[in-house]
Amino acid sequence: MTADVSGAGRFAPSPSGDLHVGNLRTALLAWLWARSTGRRFLLRIEDLDRVQAGVEERQLADLRAIGLDWDGPVVRQSERQRMYDNAVERLRADGRTYPCFCTRREILDAPSAPHAPPGSYPGTCRDLTAFEQERRSAERPAAVRLSADVDSWTITDELHGRFTGAVDDFVLRRNDGVPAYNLAVVVDDSEQGVDQIVRGDDLLTSAPRQAYLASLLGYPDTTYVHVPLALNSSGVRLAKRDGAVTREALESRGVDVFHVIAESLGISGSRPADLLGSFDPIRTPRDPWLFVPPT
Repeated sequence: MTADVSGAGRFAPSPSGDLHVGNLRTALLAWLWARSTGRRFLLRIEDLDRVQAGVEERQLADLRAIGLDWDGPVVRQSERQRMYDNAVERLRADGRTYPCFCTRREILDAPSAPHAPPGSYPGTCRDLTAFEQERRSAERPAAVRLSADVDSWTITDELHGRFTGAVDDFVLRRNDGVPAYNLAVVVDDSEQGVDQIVRGDDLLTSAPRQAYLASLLGYPDTTYVHVPLALNSSGVRLAKRDGAVTREALESRGVDVFHVIAESLGISGSRPADLLGSFDPIRTPRDPWLFVPPT
């Protein structure tokens, strides 16, 4: 794997809740992939939606506590509205958007196209006339949807290989004016020079949509690395309700969180820099990590 000093990797948590040990493991993997391939490592706070007071500060403290560093200042999505609006305007000017007035219930109740994944948008508002758009706009504000000209897109992931996922007319901007996640993350990564995305494999199915959108905006290709999640003893995705899973809770029980995470990756050291010499990106574990909190 060649170094790319002009590129970057990133970790982008949402300040909706404290990081647990599985999140910290993904953050360390993102750092290791970036540093081992000569890339910068960036930190972005995805705070367009749910934000809990004090969470961002605790997340940054947790990342520093396990020895992670990052290049440049922390970036916050809430400070980047103009870039998202510009991207939507570019797509609109190219005839690739339309207003959507559907409620969540209407989307769920509408018949879907054959073989479309559950929740896919059926295109209800795609062909509304100008008169119908005006009538509906008097009832409720419109979201902005992408007018997709494909129904699937293929990406290549470093761990999963070629993956083809569904693409529908997904939302670019919600009807309250807030940029949708799929738009914001694509714009952010391109603007920040991120060309390596390491994140949990629960987001693998969203990657084709994002890669397709990036292609429409003329952004360069990205290297994807979707890493396995941490699971609880029942084989379900780890969550705070599973007990002592945050760094603070675990360390109060005498657990060395960094050591536990490094051990789960099959490498050892007392700080992230110690791991670089023995870290082989291609040998990143493919199986979920079963984490059982101490009692």
